[in-house]
Amino acid sequence: MSKKALSFLMVLMVAMLFTNCSEYYKIQKSGDYMMKYQKAKDYYDYEDYYHAKALLDDVVNVLRGTDKAEEAQMLYAYCHYKMHDYTMAAYYFEAFYKTYPYSTKAEDAYFMNAQCYYKDSPRVDLDQTCSQKAIDAMQVYLNKYPQGEHINEAENVIAEMREKLEQKSFMTAKLYFKLGEYQSATITLKNCLKEYPDSRHREELMYMIVKSNFLLAENSIESKRAERYQNTVTEYYSFIDEYPESQYVLEIENMYKQSVDKIKKL
Repeated sequence: MSKKALSFLMVLMVAMLFTNCSEYYKIQKSGDYMMKYQKAKDYYDYEDYYHAKALLDDVVNVLRGTDKAEEAQMLYAYCHYKMHDYTMAAYYFEAFYKTYPYSTKAEDAYFMNAQCYYKDSPRVDLDQTCSQKAIDAMQVYLNKYPQGEHINEAENVIAEMREKLEQKSFMTAKLYFKLGEYQSATITLKNCLKEYPDSRHREELMYMIVKSNFLLAENSIESKRAERYQNTVTEYYSFIDEYPESQYVLEIENMYKQSVDKIKKL
């Protein structure tokens, strides 16, 4: 493309931008709410969610009680979703199904409310409140719509979020262990195992429980050592019964023998 043609194209694009902006501001200043609503739908169809939402800001409340109210509120929620404002989108999807529980769009609102929490779920090392909310909201959707359109998606989200919560729990327990907080580690490790009995980290969790009890006993005052060495012995038996061929067997057998010897001497 020649420089002259490129310059012409740029001038044309700028002109179109100003024309569109001018049209938008005329619409925004208008008192014709039905026209504003129609233009909001047009902007949404053109994926201009910013201007669609801005116009809907003006008309959603005005349209309450009319035959356009349901559609307008659903569109408003979707504008927030498309703009990646999942917190507000979740709020408006929930508001929709509470306001219009018998609407044909209610199922979609339930699912999208849960989807917002899923989209807001952060990486595994951060707080997982949204992950739990996604699970809870998707379960509500499944309970309410057992034959719903989004069943497979909902089940997949629940499985993915549960795996993330399991990984978060495991990482937290392992952190306590690495920091030498053996009492907290023991509690957290056991809670993780209780909550996720089929965890893919089960063997490592059980190993760390044995070791945490042993190291806690080693670093305890004399009056608490016997009980904590006995806990080590108990956890050793649980581990060896389940994983007799484990890579950790030699290490925990050594901890077991030391614990038994020290119990005899106390």
